[in-house]
Amino acid sequence: MKHKLIFATGNPNKVKEVNQILNGALEVVSMKDFGVTEDIPETSDTIEGNALQKARYLAKHYQVDCFSEDTGLEVEVLGGAPGVHTARYGGASRSAEANMGRLLKELGGEMNRVAQFKTVIALILDGKEYTFEGICKGSILRSQRGEGGFGYDPIFQPLGYDKSFAELPYSEKNKISHRGKAMEQLIEFLKNRG
Repeated sequence: MKHKLIFATGNPNKVKEVNQILNGALEVVSMKDFGVTEDIPETSDTIEGNALQKARYLAKHYQVDCFSEDTGLEVEVLGGAPGVHTARYGGASRSAEANMGRLLKELGGEMNRVAQFKTVIALILDGKEYTFEGICKGSILRSQRGEGGFGYDPIFQPLGYDKSFAELPYSEKNKISHRGKAMEQLIEFLKNRG
């Protein structure tokens, strides 16, 4: 079942995490390794729309089987924000520190800190489109904890745990994470396809 897929992302942390989740089940090549250097636009107003937009771009311009993903952090009391704006919530720099800083400031002393991460993977295989969704429910901590992970991991505590994503070993995080759940569905789909 060894499929080779181009992963439409410029984020090396996501490539690393996906390869850890896949554990050799797929051969994943990053855009950079494939020679794609342009920044693919993300102009949709939904997470699913952005994932599809990135995959369609690669499939159209490079005629390859590929997948992309888009992830959003949705905070209940903020009406689902930052949502589709998760990566640039703190400004165009995409700085994790700025993103977390803005979110913590906006939540302030708010008691309701219920949140979830949502990942949508868009796969284009033999010209057909498929999507897979993974959700991890949890809450936003009042301050950063842990050194691992990336993005909002130091302030997100998954439901049923007393540690932030950044405090969990990758092996444990990947079993319960939004991205891990979506990747499991992708792997299962490819296995069943043969």
